[in-house]
Amino acid sequence: MDKTEQELDDLLNRLLVSFETKMPFNKLLGLKIEALHLDEVRLRLDMREELIGNFVHGILHGGVIASVLDVAGGMIAMANAFKTKANLSEAERMDGIDKSGTIDMRIDYLRPGRGQYFLATASVLRSGRKVAVTRMELHNDEGVLIAVGTGSYLVG
Repeated sequence: MDKTEQELDDLLNRLLVSFETKMPFNKLLGLKIEALHLDEVRLRLDMREELIGNFVHGILHGGVIASVLDVAGGMIAMANAFKTKANLSEAERMDGIDKSGTIDMRIDYLRPGRGQYFLATASVLRSGRKVAVTRMELHNDEGVLIAVGTGSYLVG
């Protein structure tokens, strides 16, 4: 990683940590950032009783799965925007974050959400000036793939 990428990575971590610390819904879910870099997002969600959707089987609620994947997709879309808009000032990047949002999202639930904790990762499939398309995955603590998703995000 060169000096410019390191500076962008540091700025990204300063700005997007608010996804974990200041967004009430993410705090309610208990999302924790495990990795946040220009090319990597990894979020952790610990299983709790409040997140169970099927009380008979004790599995994670589908809406929680979708929410976690949406946050991961949005974060990697913003990280990618930081990289592609390296010439902008910090204030201009903050303005871009203010205008970001989910346009569309699709989730495929592959297995029941069983586990002690879950890890969500995301990558960028395509990025333009205004829209980024991402792929997200959710694995449990044993590495089992629980759900995948694609999302489109407004990034500028």
